[in-house]
Amino acid sequence: MLRVFDSDRFKKDFSASFSWQDYAAELEKVREIIEAVRANGDRALREYISRFDGADLNSLTVSEDEEREAAQSVDPELKQAIAHALENIKHYHSMQMPQAFWSKGEGTVVGQFYRPLEKAGIYVPGGTAAYPSSVLMTTVPAVVAGVRDIYICTPPASDGTVNPVTLYAARQAGAKKIFKVGGAQAVAALAYGTETVPRVDKIVGPGNIYVTLAKKEVFGEVGIDMLAGPSEIMIVADDDSYADYVAADLLSQAEHDPSSKVYLVTPSRDFARKVEGELEKQLPRLSRRDIAERSLREQGGIIVSSGIDEVWEIVNLVAPEHLEVHLNDPWSYLEKINNAGSVFFGPSSPEALGDYWAGANHVLPTGRAARYSSPLGVHDFIKYSQAMSYSPEALHEAAPGINSLAMAEGLDAHALSVQIRRNG
Repeated sequence: MLRVFDSDRFKKDFSASFSWQDYAAELEKVREIIEAVRANGDRALREYISRFDGADLNSLTVSEDEEREAAQSVDPELKQAIAHALENIKHYHSMQMPQAFWSKGEGTVVGQFYRPLEKAGIYVPGGTAAYPSSVLMTTVPAVVAGVRDIYICTPPASDGTVNPVTLYAARQAGAKKIFKVGGAQAVAALAYGTETVPRVDKIVGPGNIYVTLAKKEVFGEVGIDMLAGPSEIMIVADDDSYADYVAADLLSQAEHDPSSKVYLVTPSRDFARKVEGELEKQLPRLSRRDIAERSLREQGGIIVSSGIDEVWEIVNLVAPEHLEVHLNDPWSYLEKINNAGSVFFGPSSPEALGDYWAGANHVLPTGRAARYSSPLGVHDFIKYSQAMSYSPEALHEAAPGINSLAMAEGLDAHALSVQIRRNG
């Protein structure tokens, strides 16, 4: 079921095997949608909602009555779970808030201060499905950062409604307004604004290939969080690990999508065989068996390393979105991990813990982007400005150096702007 790779061969041949260049036809459609929304605003949104979602809407905005009805329909136990998860997420992201700094010298002050974005747009997948965890993970960091206006776009069902769980989570998290718009058209609306949907400063949140390509296309007009490809998990385990735990966690990622990438890295062929046996045992129990089986067969793999040291070469090469470490004393390997989105240490820390509960964000870099980027967080919703102030005496002392640099670059007006003060 899972292909087994020799580590040397895997390292030589590994590729993220995902390129935005493979989606030329989809990108052409996305560009068409973006231009239509820019030109025609709400009219274009309604046309696309009718075509893609099968809904004819009187209003693109979720009303207060709809929000109240949604809140009444959500199961009390689920409400409690949402409240608990929300607090965990808020606590975690509160610790990310940066501090301004100021350095004072003889007549000099230099420093840095932070300000939140004014408007953030959040995309939440929808239709018939509900993703309250995605609502919380994208909205709460913006709230903690101090973003003034947070707008959510999510596609409606064919009857024009939005899943009540999504609505409830959005209101609890702190969204200002929710719009019944999905797909590339939602991204275009948030980037350029329409009669109903406000233009924002940054767009975040997961979506399908059309949503992701649209974010790529509008980047520069607005900020975006990341370009998310297929989801990934890599598990590091050995003979002392629990094969049934490892198999279950591989399946938890494989059930997302046939393109999900699932890897086990182990120095033990015997353990690899045990995990294969557990996968065959657990797979028939899944409601999304067909999806998980395709993911395992087409995108999965077991890499057998020459030892535990080589494991970390492979981990840092792949730079997985999710990394689980099922080894004895897992924290002792912390310094070995350079490239990973979210790391789960120990057998009692499954990837689902991060998806729903622990508080760390589950919007993570994929496709080897963990080499240079980070999970969604408060930093995505703030920006910093630099500041400086010199006294006349301090500027006088700095003037010769500034003059030398400015003249070396042929920018004599720069030099003059300092000299005129020095003369004064």
